[in-house]
Amino acid sequence: MVAEDEAIIRLDLVEILREEGYEVVADCGRGDEVVQLVEQHAPDLVLLDIKMPGMDGLGAARAINEHFDAAIVMLTAFSQRELIDEASDAGAMSYLVKPYQRSDLVPALELARARRQERQALTDKIGELESRMEERKLIDRSKGRLMDTHGMSEDDAFRFLQRSAMSGRRRMSDVAHEVLSGRLAP
Repeated sequence: MVAEDEAIIRLDLVEILREEGYEVVADCGRGDEVVQLVEQHAPDLVLLDIKMPGMDGLGAARAINEHFDAAIVMLTAFSQRELIDEASDAGAMSYLVKPYQRSDLVPALELARARRQERQALTDKIGELESRMEERKLIDRSKGRLMDTHGMSEDDAFRFLQRSAMSGRRRMSDVAHEVLSGRLAP
């Protein structure tokens, strides 16, 4: 998706992207409009000009980043360090300064896509680790219940959970739930 308020530049970008094999699902010249279009089309990559009417590209980047999963590339005539930092804080994964060279466009887009994939992989890994941590806490609580209620040692409580899970071909967390709910006891 391309959001650039200067129509000639926007049309040029769309043409270059299509020639480079990208599918441009939408383009517009307003920052507030690009957020709506991202919601409609769910692009994996959004090229945003910083200075646009309605909402500037930084505001649009923040809104997109908050609600959608898209790689954002900022395109602007300004190269001040503060603006680059602000773009990064808004969620930009790459930054391209006008007048850009065609040869710089694809690397900037591909860098942003790679960073998006890395972010998604990290998000997935964090979710997996959080899930495993919750499962571990559940098992520990059920071991504690077995130890307190049935006078088992920690090793015996763990073996009980393990044997119960294996004999029923269930996950230990499911067995732990049963112990905590009182439906399963030694």
